[in-house]
Amino acid sequence: MLIKRLNLSQKVLLLIGVCILFSILFSFFFLHFLYKELYFNSVKDSVIYQGERTAVHYHYGTLSEDIIEKIHWYNVVSEYEVIVLEDIKELKTYFPYQVNYEELLSADDRRKLEDGEYVVKDGFVKEFDREIIGAVFPITGENELIGFIYIYVPLAQLHEVFEGSLPILLLVGTMFFMLLFLVVNQIRRSLFRPLNEFEEFSREVSKGNYSKRLYAGQMDEMGQLAQAFNTMSQSLEEQDARKKEFLANVVHELRTPLTYIGGYSQALKGRMYQSEEEADHYLMTIEKETNRIKKLIHDLIDLDHLQENMYTLNAEPIAIAQLLFDTLALFEIRIKEKGLKIESEIQEELIVSGDPNRMQQVFYNILDNAIKYSDENERIALSLKESERQLVFTVNNRGNEIPAADLPSIGTRFFRTDKARSRSTGGTGLGLSIVKEIVRLHGGEMTIESGSGNGTTVKITMPIIIEGDAE
Repeated sequence: MLIKRLNLSQKVLLLIGVCILFSILFSFFFLHFLYKELYFNSVKDSVIYQGERTAVHYHYGTLSEDIIEKIHWYNVVSEYEVIVLEDIKELKTYFPYQVNYEELLSADDRRKLEDGEYVVKDGFVKEFDREIIGAVFPITGENELIGFIYIYVPLAQLHEVFEGSLPILLLVGTMFFMLLFLVVNQIRRSLFRPLNEFEEFSREVSKGNYSKRLYAGQMDEMGQLAQAFNTMSQSLEEQDARKKEFLANVVHELRTPLTYIGGYSQALKGRMYQSEEEADHYLMTIEKETNRIKKLIHDLIDLDHLQENMYTLNAEPIAIAQLLFDTLALFEIRIKEKGLKIESEIQEELIVSGDPNRMQQVFYNILDNAIKYSDENERIALSLKESERQLVFTVNNRGNEIPAADLPSIGTRFFRTDKARSRSTGGTGLGLSIVKEIVRLHGGEMTIESGSGNGTTVKITMPIIIEGDAE
C-alpha cells in the first residue's frame, strides 16, 4: 500500500490533512443541520401558527367578499403567500405547481382536510427553483366546511440563510485551520527533529563512536529519551574503555610469561646452557610462568563469573571463626619461613549466612596478600568480631605501605601498587578484585587503609546471624 511507503513525518502530514478534510466536511454537515433544525423547523412552526390563527378567525359563517379581502390584505403585508378557496379543487388553479415532482395534495391529504385536520407540505418546486413549506387549513362553519386556506412560503437557500454570518464563518474557519496547521506542523517539527538526531546518534554509536551526546532540552518525553540515550552512550563508552583496558592488561600480563617460556624453550632446544643445573633452572622458570598463566586465566574466569548478574550464592549458616582457622592453617609453612607472628582476636561463636567456599576464598586471598607483603619477623594482626549486628574482619600487616593515591584503585582488575615486586610475588592483580565481588554478593563491603606508620589494614564488614535471627 501507498501508506506503507511513506515515512513517519509524511504519515503525520497526511493525518493532519485528513483531519482538516474531515473538519471541513463536519462543518458543512453542521451548517446543514443548523439549516434543517433551526431555520426550517422555525419556518414550519411559524407557518402552522399563522395558518391556524388565520383559519380560526373565519370558522363561522361563510367566506364573504369582506373576509376574502382581509385575507388578501394579510397576504400583501406578510411574508407568507395565502390562498383562500371555497373548494379544495380550486387549489390547483391558484397553485399549479408540483412539490417534489408530485401533486400537492394526495387522496389521504384530502381525507384529513375533510376530517378537519390541517396538512403540512414541503419540498422542492421547480418553478421557484427552491424549497417551499406550506400547509392547507380547513375553515369550518357551524356544521360544515366552508373553505380552505393554503399558506406557504419559499425557503431561503443555505447561503442566503447564512449570508450575513457566512463570510465571518469562512474567515474564522480559514484562520482556525491555518493556525491549526501551523501549530501541528511546529509540533511535528519539534517531534521529528529529535528523532532525526536520534537516528544520526544511533549511526554513530553503531560505528563505535560513544563520545557523541544529545541535547536534552526540556525534560519532556523527548528530553527524557535523549537523557536515556546519553546515559546509554556514556555506559557504552565506559564499558568500551574498560574492555580496551582489560585487553591491554591481559596482553601485558601474558606477554612477559610467554616471552620467558619462548626464550627458555629456544635455549633448551638449542642446548644453550652450560650445565644441567642451568637447564633445570630454565625448566623451573618455564613451569613457574606456565602456572602463572594458568592462575591468571583461572582468576579471570572466576572474576567474570562473580560479576555476572545471574550469579547466585549457595548460602548456608557458617561458623565463620572455624572457617578462618582452617584457612589460616594452610599458611603455617609460609608463616614459619618468614618468621611471622600472628596476633588474633576472634569471637568463635559468630554465625554468618554465606557461601563457605567463597568465604574461604576471601580469607585465603587476604591472608595470602598479608603474608606475601609482610616484612620478615613482623606481626600480622587478625580480628574477627561482631559490631552493631555486623561481622567485622580486619587484617593488619607491616610492610610497604600503599600510597594514598593508589587506595581508591585497590580492587580494580590488574591493579598493583608494587610493580617491581609483582613478578617475584607472582600476583596477577586480580585477588582483591575477586574478594571485593564476593563480599559485595554477601551484602558486605571491603575497605583498605594504609599509611601513618600503621601498616596496611584490610577491613571486611557483612551481615551477621545472631542467636535471635537463627531462631
